[in-house]
Amino acid sequence: MRITAIIPTYNEEATLRKALESVRFADELLVVDSFSTDKTLAIAEEFGARIIQREYGYSASQKNWAIPQAKNEWIFLLDADEWLEVNTAADIQRVLANGPKNDAYWLPRENYFMGRKMRYGLWRNDRVIRLFRRDVCRYEDKRVHAEILCNGSIGTIKSPIGHNTYRGFSEMIRKTDRYTTWAAADRVNGKSVGAFDIVVKPWFAFFRDYFLKAGVLDGLPGFISASHTSWSKFIRAVKIWRMQSGEQFRDPQTGKIIRY
Repeated sequence: MRITAIIPTYNEEATLRKALESVRFADELLVVDSFSTDKTLAIAEEFGARIIQREYGYSASQKNWAIPQAKNEWIFLLDADEWLEVNTAADIQRVLANGPKNDAYWLPRENYFMGRKMRYGLWRNDRVIRLFRRDVCRYEDKRVHAEILCNGSIGTIKSPIGHNTYRGFSEMIRKTDRYTTWAAADRVNGKSVGAFDIVVKPWFAFFRDYFLKAGVLDGLPGFISASHTSWSKFIRAVKIWRMQSGEQFRDPQTGKIIRY
């Protein structure tokens, strides 16, 4: 079975080489770029990747646009801040060589946050569908945290994907502002937000991740991660409340006023 590895990019020179190196086994490397201005395209060309470009709207839209353009029946989709371990790449090749028994596959994901491999809290038991037949899976039409939906059987590969969650604290703050704006715009219609959402739910999110999911065992990064989850829920709820009150927000990516 032939396979295309798809990697969406925008100014990913710091991480792209590791991602591409880990999927060299693919019959086609397809880099879906949003008009990068750093060395991203030069790195992709070094690996012989086919490059297609499209203005970035949001992740799910970009990926759904890219999937049908792959030349092969099987897709492996990897973000530029992720990579495959050697044994994971071998397991994927083994599944394809033996004739896949399913139409898509879950893989566990090992997340690294502030230099630490996170085992608990938000990251506990994280898994993603990234290996699938081209014609059976698409992402939900959501600006952020879209799930992939597959019209077929789903199996599991036990070896993991590696993931660097943020390049630094400043990037975490920028992403939080961007993602909470998009998430609020996705949920503003039909979701009533009140004091309970703004005051209580963020505190519960911290309690859940830090204590119930044992984030405390991840040390200081576990505390920061649980606090960040709580803060994100608080910011998202406030933004929904302000949107419903008529305040206008600009899309963090395009600068245009968001319509909702």
